[in-house]
This record gives sequence, C-alpha cells and structure tokens, in this order.
Amino acid sequence: MNPPTVLYAFDEFAVRAQWRVVDDIVMGGHSEGHFAITEEKHGRFFGDVSLEDGGGFSSVRHRFEPPVDVAAHHRLFLRIKGDGSDYKLRIKADPKKDFAYVHPFSTSGDWEVIEVPLTEMYPVRKGQRLDQPNFPGDRIGEVSFLIANGREQAFQLLIDRMELL
Repeated sequence: MNPPTVLYAFDEFAVRAQWRVVDDIVMGGHSEGHFAITEEKHGRFFGDVSLEDGGGFSSVRHRFEPPVDVAAHHRLFLRIKGDGSDYKLRIKADPKKDFAYVHPFSTSGDWEVIEVPLTEMYPVRKGQRLDQPNFPGDRIGEVSFLIANGREQAFQLLIDRMELL
C-alpha cells in the first residue's frame, strides 16, 4: 500500500491569506466566521452562527491553483479537532461551478481522523442535493469546511491536515 499523499498540511509554509471565509452575510445574514493559523500550526476556523435575517452558515475555503489530480486516490482523511458540532467538508472539482460535493461529519471534541470516501461525496447547491452523479474523483480545485446546523451557536474547528489515500 502506498503512503498517504498530503493534500494540505498546516505547517511552517501555511499562509492564512490562502483561506477565505464566506458567511451568510452574502445573503443578508449576520453570522461571523474567522480563520487563523495557531502557534501550534493548525488552521482554526471559528466564530458565531446567527439565524437572524435568514442567516445560518459560515464557511472557510481554500483554492488549489492548479487543481490537484486525485484520480489515483479513493479516500480523503481529515485530521481535525471540532467542538462536538456537525460540519460539512465540501470539495469542488472546478471552483467556477456553482455546486460542490459534500461529506457531512460530526466532531467529538477530541483530535480525530475523519475518513471521506471520495466517490460517496454527493453534489449540493445552496444546501439542496442535486440529481447528478457523485464526485467523479478526478481533481480537486477547492476544499471548504461549512457549519450550518439550523441553530445559533459559537463554533471552532481545528484542522491539522488533509491526506489522500
């Protein structure tokens, strides 16, 4: 078996500016997400989700330039530490498309590894599942983490690394 391939690791080369927060303010909401890199070299996605004025989500995303060829891989592993909340991993083969492939996951409050079978990631646009095939498994142009649990809450997700196998 081949060793895992690092898709992204928060290390001495990680740059906060390569990650962009997108909140529900783009549609009139009031959620407020933030992103930082900790002294321990973890990505820290944190903030508050608000349901006011039709809001209810916060996300952080990273675009790969050029997109990463993942055709030889079947699974993505996330080493994360959440706050006990549910999140969604979202990937786009083409960042210009208006939909993403999604894998929901729960966090325990401890460091853990989440296994994501790439071909089980299903397409979603604006929270609605699409009647289209699952992720084709060829390339990743963008990866994002989303919190949208239908309730107001503070949140924090620490991200250590993403690996392909």
